[in-house]
Amino acid sequence: MILVYTEINKGKVKKASLEAINYAAKIAELTSSSLTAVAINADAAQLEAIGKAGAKKILAVKNDALASLDSMILSAIIEQAAKAEGAKIIVFSFDIVGKAVAPRLSARLKAGLVAGAVDYPTVNGTALEVKKNVFSGKATALYSINSDIKIISLLPSSFPITSTDNTATVVDFAVDLSGVNSKIVIKEKKSDIVGDMIPLPEAELVVSAGRGLKGPENWGMVEELAKELKATTACSRPVADMHWRPHHEHVGQTGVAIRPNLYIAIGISGAIQHLAGVNGSKTIVVINSDKEAPFFKSADYGVIGDAFTIVPKLIEAVKKFKANHN
Repeated sequence: MILVYTEINKGKVKKASLEAINYAAKIAELTSSSLTAVAINADAAQLEAIGKAGAKKILAVKNDALASLDSMILSAIIEQAAKAEGAKIIVFSFDIVGKAVAPRLSARLKAGLVAGAVDYPTVNGTALEVKKNVFSGKATALYSINSDIKIISLLPSSFPITSTDNTATVVDFAVDLSGVNSKIVIKEKKSDIVGDMIPLPEAELVVSAGRGLKGPENWGMVEELAKELKATTACSRPVADMHWRPHHEHVGQTGVAIRPNLYIAIGISGAIQHLAGVNGSKTIVVINSDKEAPFFKSADYGVIGDAFTIVPKLIEAVKKFKANHN
């Protein structure tokens, strides 16, 4: 049996979770297994979306106390679900939740774990062979999971999402959290995400900037360009470290790994650590005054020039294009 964890965000099933359900459905087909999803405090529309993505059964966990979750609570919930269903394969997205919960479950269930899968697995006897990127995305390695229980987390935006007319069977699932010693403290409720901006791991369009902007006071044009493109803003690590931008916007090897359709990098040199987190982007546009910036070697399109001149002109061009096509 295959178990997949699904996450709800802003009233919808996260894109990464829909990818995970589709991926798990493929494994279920390969192994002639059934597919069950775990959903916490999901409403009827969200449960329907999970079913259409491919889940045959949904364990619906309903508990008002679970409005705020941490990795210890989630680990306990999914462990109980896996044992109740006799799951042999558990699928997550390789996002914040997946990075925190999957290793805990791996230890608790003595399960082999491959984190950051980039392709569908192949079945080799009782083993699953899974591909993931290594050496900052410069190569691909093939891992064989031979344990009785197997855990896979998927690199977000690596797999297509398809919807079917499938309807899942929804079953209420009660969890016992009496043994979980966890206390959640929310220090700040205000979100740094502007308006309806899509979270970075799910964004199809991303506008990012680095130290070339010279200071946080110059970020207005980056935000304006992102707004006109309906894109999400991001930044390089030095910018986050200097507190010019919030840390959740940091993309790169030590930040968020993204794979958008379009990545615009403004004033970012393109160090290997940054490239490791964005080199899965379908199209990369680099704007930099330094013609020797290493980022140009990875760019699909490059503009050599002053960002303070180019970006305002780009914003006006986008506005003009939108006005002529409305």
